[in-house]
Amino acid sequence: MDRQSEKPLDVLLPTIGSAGDVHPIIDLGIGLKQRGHRATVVTHPLFEQQIRDAGLEFVPMGAHANVDELIRDPRLWHPTKAFGFIAEKAMIPNIGPLYRIIEERQSPDLVVAASAISFGARIAQEKLGVPTATVVLQPALLRSVVDGGKQGPFRMDASTPKFVKRGIFWLLDKFIVDRILEPPINSFRASVGLPPVHGILKQYMHSPQLVIGLFADWFAPVQPDWPPNTHLAGFVLHDDAHRQVIGADVEEFLAAGPPPLVFTPGSAGATMHDFFRDSVEACRIGGYRAMLVTNFSEQLPGNLPPGVQGFSYLPFSQILPRCAALIYPGGIGTMAQAIKAGIPHLIVPHAHDQPDNAFRIQRLGLGDWIYPEHYKAPRVAAALKNLLGSEKLRARCKEYAGKIDSAAARERACDLIEGLGSAAGSQCRGFQNR
Repeated sequence: MDRQSEKPLDVLLPTIGSAGDVHPIIDLGIGLKQRGHRATVVTHPLFEQQIRDAGLEFVPMGAHANVDELIRDPRLWHPTKAFGFIAEKAMIPNIGPLYRIIEERQSPDLVVAASAISFGARIAQEKLGVPTATVVLQPALLRSVVDGGKQGPFRMDASTPKFVKRGIFWLLDKFIVDRILEPPINSFRASVGLPPVHGILKQYMHSPQLVIGLFADWFAPVQPDWPPNTHLAGFVLHDDAHRQVIGADVEEFLAAGPPPLVFTPGSAGATMHDFFRDSVEACRIGGYRAMLVTNFSEQLPGNLPPGVQGFSYLPFSQILPRCAALIYPGGIGTMAQAIKAGIPHLIVPHAHDQPDNAFRIQRLGLGDWIYPEHYKAPRVAAALKNLLGSEKLRARCKEYAGKIDSAAARERACDLIEGLGSAAGSQCRGFQNR
């Protein structure tokens, strides 16, 4: 595509979630702006300053949500209650507001690239005819009965018969997903004159025009039963490192001994007291140095042993290459940073996409995982000993570090969004010339 001959696009980038969901979208917006387009991130006000500091426009969505209250609710990470909780608190309340934002912004140059759970964008695509791409960060949101990785406790790869996988998906839809999502989605659709839809995650979620996967094919290869318009751009990394200055305390700790372990429950992990308690005890057993990274320091046990220290948010792109391993729940953004750093993973998956990410990391030979209920200090210490003592695993981690090219992935994703805008513009011009 000859970008110089194309009119600048007005790109809306709606996303719902925590920092791991927002950061890649910010980077995508930066790439679009560098190409001369107007890029606006639509998300929770919590991220407004970060988005504006990146030179992007910002529109608030989800302003009514009390973020601190949400992340301190134990249902957020519950293996069976998490989906319903996120649907109730984030997905459903934002359907109408996002639709109205797109409706007000409508113009011939408007293109929307929305996260998969931004259902207001899918409805606006149908009703208003706005060119729309679905942006998928996690392969767990792209269902497959060929190789679907892992759905919660269920293996969905080739080792499980297809009829069993179809049955699992049917049960999940009937008793959880569609029961929760269909009524509010169809209620809003009716309010704008659209007929009801069924099979929300099975067939409705993804844009029929374009699906952009912000992960690599070596992590989750394209499956024959994914949407036919799916394109994998690769991992797009962004952790606000351009605004973050590593403090003297961090530099001093890193320089004080061998590379430490990093334990983190993620940016939204505020109820992980047991995780930190057993992590600290595992460090005592193994004699490990460790950084305990959390913005909620009240989770940390008192009387930390020598060589174990707590830190608030750190830009992982600057820290992880200087560390020995990462122990975390398996969020996709943090996972990609660890792959890029070339260090082993020990994943403690709770809910959402985390079990699938953990399964894929283990399958690639880049680490291991332990379910939260089994995350006890002796087992953690033994797992870390195996990971850190494996030369084969360390070599494999270094090999895969070279496979991540965030800049190239961002360019591919921007190309796809531009292509969607260009195709829509050509259709409009063709219609006007009839």
